[in-house]
Parts: sequence; structure tokens; C-alpha cells
Amino acid sequence: MSLLEIEKLTVSIGRTPILKGVDLSIEEGEVLGLVGESGSGKSMTALTVMRLLPHAMRAAGRVTFDGIDILAAPEAAMNRLRGDDIGMVFQEPMTALNPVKTIGEQVAEGIRWHTGASRAEAEETARKILDRVGLPAQKFPLSRFPHELSGGQRQRVVIAIACALKPKLLIADEPTTALDVVLQAQILDLLRDLVDERRMGLLLISHDLAVVADMADRITVMRHGEVMETGETGRTLTEQAHPYTRQLARASTHVPARAGPPAPETGKTPLLEVASVVKDYAGRRASLFARPAPFRAVDDVSFALGEGQSVALVGRSGCGKSTLARMILALDRPTGGAIRLDGIEVNALAEAALKPSRRKMQVVFQDPYGSFDPRHKVERLVAEPLHLMEKQPSAAERRDMVAAALAEVGLAPKDMDKYPHEFSGGQRQRISIARAIITRPKLVVADEPVSALDVSIRAQILDLFADLNGRLGVAYLFITHDLTVARAITDQVMVMHDGRIVERGRTAEVLDNPQSDAAKALVEAAPDLSRALARRLAGRE
Repeated sequence: MSLLEIEKLTVSIGRTPILKGVDLSIEEGEVLGLVGESGSGKSMTALTVMRLLPHAMRAAGRVTFDGIDILAAPEAAMNRLRGDDIGMVFQEPMTALNPVKTIGEQVAEGIRWHTGASRAEAEETARKILDRVGLPAQKFPLSRFPHELSGGQRQRVVIAIACALKPKLLIADEPTTALDVVLQAQILDLLRDLVDERRMGLLLISHDLAVVADMADRITVMRHGEVMETGETGRTLTEQAHPYTRQLARASTHVPARAGPPAPETGKTPLLEVASVVKDYAGRRASLFARPAPFRAVDDVSFALGEGQSVALVGRSGCGKSTLARMILALDRPTGGAIRLDGIEVNALAEAALKPSRRKMQVVFQDPYGSFDPRHKVERLVAEPLHLMEKQPSAAERRDMVAAALAEVGLAPKDMDKYPHEFSGGQRQRISIARAIITRPKLVVADEPVSALDVSIRAQILDLFADLNGRLGVAYLFITHDLTVARAITDQVMVMHDGRIVERGRTAEVLDNPQSDAAKALVEAAPDLSRALARRLAGRE
């Protein structure tokens, strides 16, 4: 008998089916990759196994874990299974963690509840598992709170909680979405080691086919709540027997059609000039009387970006990318150096004098839903930057401008009367881009704009960025840890490490022939579908 068997699983809300006769199984020591677009039912399948479905949803069929009928088990039995025999790593670590409890408390909590260990014993076990996931005691004491950690560090805490009691089955729902490629490789290696050491079954849910090709023994492809194809990973992704599998594979390697970068004009002032920028923060106080040593997040960074250029800023989590972006957007002030937009030193301007510069630069955030007020309709959300205009448009003019911006990103004018929750993730990102371009900026800073999107939607959004670059001449600064995005959409790339730019050049040249250790580490760790399938093919031979 398999460790986990799902047979003819259906999940519905009222009369609306969500899952439609799903079949899959996982053996001890096996990694099963579950892939598909957003809304395909991947996470809903995982929540059914955990018996964490919303109350309005009803499940039917058969879900058996280690001989236990999950759907028929009483809640008390499920409480014993969750965390002990079945662990789950949720996609968004910040919402999975309790913001008012320390990481030590949260890792130790399940240990104490399931084993009856004392506080000291549970904290000792928690310390060991946090060390194991790359959060050593000297840098990450148990007293740290989630908000004091980066996204990648929080994800490690969630993995530590899920693995603390050595579960027989681990469900990992997009466990590396928020991580840079080096951390992603480390986390995936950790998960593979846990599978090998403990004969643990792993259900790896991901929209990244390269990650699944590298990790999974078998793969199940889902769409609209149904299983489209399942089989050995290498064969399934190589043969691509089902049209939907071929569609996903094409989307994962999609490169938008783009015109070449504009030729630099001799003697013309760059659109954006960053000159010897430094940013220091107060460090942690070592003792009551000792002055805290400052922490340098950005260290002597200089570069220029011309009109219509598309430049990637890549690097590991915590290297200073987002801090630099905040200073470029005048949301934070540098400790030293200068930032000029169209020749004007924006960091020297008072807040009231920043309006003209703010019209020329906008931002697209990683999480579009988190950047919207859910109580406001799309018209109000997209029109937010219009307060920067010298002459305020009338109500009718505002609606016309919002309708035009929505049309430019492939949405309908009628969408302005809807709320954010009525759209898919990809549509919400289009709304975010519409908001960014409504003032006709010269520069858009895109902070991980496609990292949370599945491969098909990501391809559409990259096409949209390329189209706006060609039609409107918008310059982009792409902040990303995804080297495939950098390769697909940018002319030049800058590699940041420990607050400094350690390498820069044309995108293909840097990524094909990296010179710095930091760039080499990123390139080597980046998942690659063709490379993963070649390794599997070589292994079979």
C-alpha cells in the first residue's frame, strides 16, 4: 500500500466542482511533483489531505494516509496526524507564522504538543532543527520574531516547523517561491536529504517545471481540478504527450519578442544616475551600554540607466536590492551619495518638491494583492497616482484615463468597477502595471513582478512588459532573483552582493560567462529545465 493514496477525489463548494475525480499516490521515500497553473487545484488537493478545507467545501472520494481514512477520521485523530505524521510548508511564510511569537516558540510549540517534552527540551530540539535549515544560533537566536527575518529566512522557519517531528509525509506548497536561486537550491537539497534520510514522502507543489524536473521522481499535471497527465518525471516532460504539458513547457522557457536596446545618445544626460550611494542602518545593540555598530545595506553603488533601457538587478536575498529600489523611488534617503532622475537630485528634494519626479517613476510590486486596498474598486486603485498630476483631471477624465490604462494592459474598461478579489493573480498584476503607467512615467521599478505567478501567466506579463517598453519607451529596472526573467526581458544585468555591485554587463554575456563568485553562484544554482532533463536522460542511460 502507498503512503498516500488519493482516489476519485472531488471537492465542491455548493454545486460548483473544484476538484474532479483526482487520482494520485506517493510511496515512502518518493517525491511527487504536482504542477499546473493557478486555480488548477494543486493547493486544494493539499488542503484536503490536511483536512483544512474551508467549511463551505465538501470532499468526497477516498484519501488514505498510512492506512488511515483521512476523510472519515475524527478531528482528534487529525490533530495528532498534523505536524507529527504529516507536515506542511505553506506558500506564504509571513501569513503562516504568528507575528507576536518568537521563532523559537513557534518551532517548539508543535514539539511540546505532540511529544509532551518540557520547554527546555523542546527549545533544544528547535535549536537543532533551525541549525539544520541554515539558521545558526549566533545569527538567529530563538528570540527573533518573524518580522526581523527576510522572506527566505522565514521560509526556513516554516520548513523547520514542518520537519521538526520527522513526519512521514511532507507537503511543500511552493516552498521556494520567495527565495533567491542560491537559497532555493539549498532548501531543495535539504528537502531531498530529508527524503533520503527518513524515507519521507514529499508532495512538491510548484509552478516551476525546472524545479520539479530536478527534484521529483514522478510528476502529476493538473488543470481545472483534473489530472491531465502523470508519470515518471523525465519521460513525461520529455515526451509531453498531453497538449497541456507541452503548453506549460513552452511557457516556462518563453522569451518575449523585443526590439533591440536603444542606441545611447552621446552627451545626453542619463534618465537615472546612481552615484556612490550608501545606506547605513543602526545595528543591533550588543549590550546596554555599547553603541550599536551600523549595518551597511548598500555600499558605494553607482550605475546609470538610459531612456527606454531595460536593466536587471539580481542578487541573493538580503543583498540590498530592495533597499536600493526604495532609495531610487525616494521612499528612503541614502546615507551618502546622490540619485538623479532626469538630471535632478531627487534625494536632496523636500517631500513637497518630489511630485514632478514621482510622476516620472512608478513601481510594480511583487504581490499585487498586498499592494491594493481590498475595499477599493479598480478605478480608484489605478487612478491613485493621478494626484501627482499638475492639473487634476475631472471625474470623467479620470475614468477615461483609467479605461485607457486598463486597455493598454489587456483588460476591459468595465473591469474598473470590480474589486481586486474578483481577478486572478495575473490579472491583478496587470492592474498593478496599469496603475504604474497611468502617469506615463519614464521609469518603472519592477520588484519581483512575476515571481508569484505561474509559468503561463508569467509569459503573458513578460510579453506585456516588452510591449510597453517598445510602444511607450518605458525604461525598466527589474529587481529579480529569477535569471530566466533577467535573460528574457533585459538588455543589461547588474549582480549585487553584500550591498555592492560586483558585476555588470550585457545580460547574455554576464549570465553565459559570469566572472565574479557571486554571479557564478547564482548561475550555477538557477534551475534550468533543459539541464535537468538532460541529467535525467543521462542517468537512465
